[in-house]
Amino acid sequence: MNAYVFPGQGSQFPGMGKALYESNETAKALFEQANEILGFRITDIMFNGTEEELKQTNVTQPAIFILSVVLAKTMPAFKPDMVAGHSLGEFSALVAADCLDFADALRLVAARANAMQKACEVTPSTMAAILNLADDIIEKICAETDGVVVAANYNCPGQVVISGEVPAVTTACESLKAAGAKRALLLPVGGAFHSPLMEPARQELQAAIESTPFREPICAIYQNVCAMGIRDAATIKQNLIAQLTAPVKWTQSVQAMIADGATNFVEIGPGKVLQGLIVKIDKTAVVSGVN
Repeated sequence: MNAYVFPGQGSQFPGMGKALYESNETAKALFEQANEILGFRITDIMFNGTEEELKQTNVTQPAIFILSVVLAKTMPAFKPDMVAGHSLGEFSALVAADCLDFADALRLVAARANAMQKACEVTPSTMAAILNLADDIIEKICAETDGVVVAANYNCPGQVVISGEVPAVTTACESLKAAGAKRALLLPVGGAFHSPLMEPARQELQAAIESTPFREPICAIYQNVCAMGIRDAATIKQNLIAQLTAPVKWTQSVQAMIADGATNFVEIGPGKVLQGLIVKIDKTAVVSGVN
């Protein structure tokens, strides 16, 4: 069975999508539709902008989403048996599975990026990657640390990202290293994604998601918050709302897809991050990418 997976923030690169825009009329039309919806020419930044310009959350998130969806929609034989997306990538997966329209999803992604940016500005916050330490030890140390710090991304066995207030994350990193973590590395991000500090963004996005029409997808989508294949449109909505403050259960999602029959994983979108994570989750998985 074919599982199609979609990357999240951090996979962007200068020039992304340019060759596709110039060589494919369907792609060009979708890129231009995106420019119109956003009210600025995001393609100018994607194709010709610097890394720094691409790093801005209000550019990064729509850019990755747009390219991922355009790649899926221009694939000659796109027939997913199941889909999943890492954080932001869940929106790309929902469009690929025909649960959301491209235009509606792009508006939600833009609203999500702006809401997250605002939430980041309220409290000095950050994230850190913790390597080679058991999940339960990470969770225990986060719970015992003063301030807000939680496990935010279960990326693969031995790689968990924590998220929270700067002092709490810094303190937790020292404790985690003392407990045996190979590395505790602060990440160059603007805020504490997938933590309680994103609550203002979750509230802001909730109204937008609830007023957007969702359809039953053509295949199950394995959602970040539950790591289960979901087909019910109302449940998908609620999980998408919860996603901003809940951890990304990527390891568990991939394991669930494999348990449900996935034999071939195709990453659609910029970069190869998910391919690397999937192989670390299951060495027998067959992975490839379309970027």
